[in-house]
Amino acid sequence: MAAADIPDPGTLATTLALLIRDGFEQYHARFAAVTQRARLRFETRDWAGARQDAVERIGLYDHCIAQTVDALRRGAGEHVGTRTLWLHVRQAYAALLDGLIDAELYKTFYNTLARRLFATQGVDAAIEFMAMDVEPSDAITHPVARHSYTLSATRPAEALLRVLGDYRFDVPYAHQLRCAAAIAVRLQDDLAHWGDYPVRSIELLDTVFYRERRAYLVGRVFGEHRFSPCVIALVNDQHGLRAEAVLTRRRDVAHLFGVSRSYFQADLATVGDAVVFLRSLLPGKPIDEIYTVLGRAKQGKTERYRTFFRHFQDHPTEQLVHADGTPGMVMAVFTLPSYPLVFKLIRDRFAWPKAMSRQQVEEKYALVFNLDRVGRLLDAQPYRHLRFPRARFAPALLDELLTQCRSSVSEDGDDVVVTLCYVQRRFRPLNLYLREQASEARRNAALDYAQAITDMARNNIFPGDMLPKNFGVSRHGRAVFYDYDELCLVSDCTFRAWPTPRNAEEALADEPWFQIGPRDVFPERFWMFMGLPGAELAAVREHFAHLFDPAWWQGLQARFAAGDFPDTPPYASGQRLA
Repeated sequence: MAAADIPDPGTLATTLALLIRDGFEQYHARFAAVTQRARLRFETRDWAGARQDAVERIGLYDHCIAQTVDALRRGAGEHVGTRTLWLHVRQAYAALLDGLIDAELYKTFYNTLARRLFATQGVDAAIEFMAMDVEPSDAITHPVARHSYTLSATRPAEALLRVLGDYRFDVPYAHQLRCAAAIAVRLQDDLAHWGDYPVRSIELLDTVFYRERRAYLVGRVFGEHRFSPCVIALVNDQHGLRAEAVLTRRRDVAHLFGVSRSYFQADLATVGDAVVFLRSLLPGKPIDEIYTVLGRAKQGKTERYRTFFRHFQDHPTEQLVHADGTPGMVMAVFTLPSYPLVFKLIRDRFAWPKAMSRQQVEEKYALVFNLDRVGRLLDAQPYRHLRFPRARFAPALLDELLTQCRSSVSEDGDDVVVTLCYVQRRFRPLNLYLREQASEARRNAALDYAQAITDMARNNIFPGDMLPKNFGVSRHGRAVFYDYDELCLVSDCTFRAWPTPRNAEEALADEPWFQIGPRDVFPERFWMFMGLPGAELAAVREHFAHLFDPAWWQGLQARFAAGDFPDTPPYASGQRLA
């Protein structure tokens, strides 16, 4: 049906554009309502409630999209799927967004609706918003709301006392002056290489950032000729409210805002201006990751798509190839060598001993969105109906995808359409890293791998498959887990001691002589399945003996059952204030 067949198409297009705008603003208001609970959760130490809020907020987007689709169907009736009408809707909607700081968020909401209604494969540039040649945030010049403080060379703690006083909570500081003095000392120590009077001023966002058990004051600290990020971490524990840490190194702040962390609860009136500010602190961090860690995961996906395909078009002769690492039994993984992403597709059939369905794999990846990732699980964003030129695939990769991933891949003329894939940052596989590095780096990586398993376990996450090929190493040497097909909750496992053989026959048996349930796990045998080189395995068994102790795992389960989750700070103990 053509737009000419619709009575007064201009008026209908305006009506639909208003419905879409109202749908986004309803989503934005509900997002803010959940986010605003974070302060009370922090003040009352309601960590279970904070976890529930994080899960609720993740699900809001799809819920509001569904509601808006229903409103559009009611508003347009049989004309809702008329493509020529949507050419007018796009134009009317664009006019509504003129001058808005967060116009890109509105556009992404519109694009999601259009793709749902038209089942678009790839991008329909005629009815969607997709500027591949510009970085939309570059046009934002509006300064984000912030506080500024000048520090005296002789009495810097006075300014820090004002800082803490300006960010008010309904619980008192245990020792506010002591906290201010400790922050001042740490800033002076960390930035002493700037000169005798290193810290001249501090600038902090008005908005407090919350996540897990901490509140963060986020901004930057200025010297005479340079500036650095400045994040003050606050905790509210049995000792009261206090400053726990100050982060001024970009790598530490980048980790705090990293892709292996859960999303912040930050009640920002507008998001684009905050993203511009955060990019000034972390110029090396992709814009998509900043949007995502602020809880705007759908916008993060849009920006990731935009930047990847712009790079893809700018490198027209580079081919997509298999990603480095051991080929997975569940996932086929490919990458563009010059860009730090991997694309993971579910295979049609899984090799033995994998015994699961495609749906179960999808459920595992969906579960990760709702978990507290504690800096150890990579964000894995699902993308549907991605379209690539067939010629851009290396022949061996294309043959594998077309023969082993037919449920996820189809051909359309000269293009290959990927129906579903999961996109993650590319990290160096731990098994390869251990072969490539000198002994000290290998030992440190193995110990951090064991720390990663510990951190996940303390947050009710069991990786299932502990082989190093399922872990990656960041450029800063941090181990993260990225293969989720066997991931489960610690509370769902049965941790058992390995029975003592009653005779020589049992001791020499090739198979267990006792019954093993589907959820049984034997920590004492973990060392056999870690696949670590001898020296590194010995170091892990020495320093992380608890991982091989069934009682430690059972103790965690008892704590989880009582609603008690151990605290996992996002920085090393040495970074805590005195």
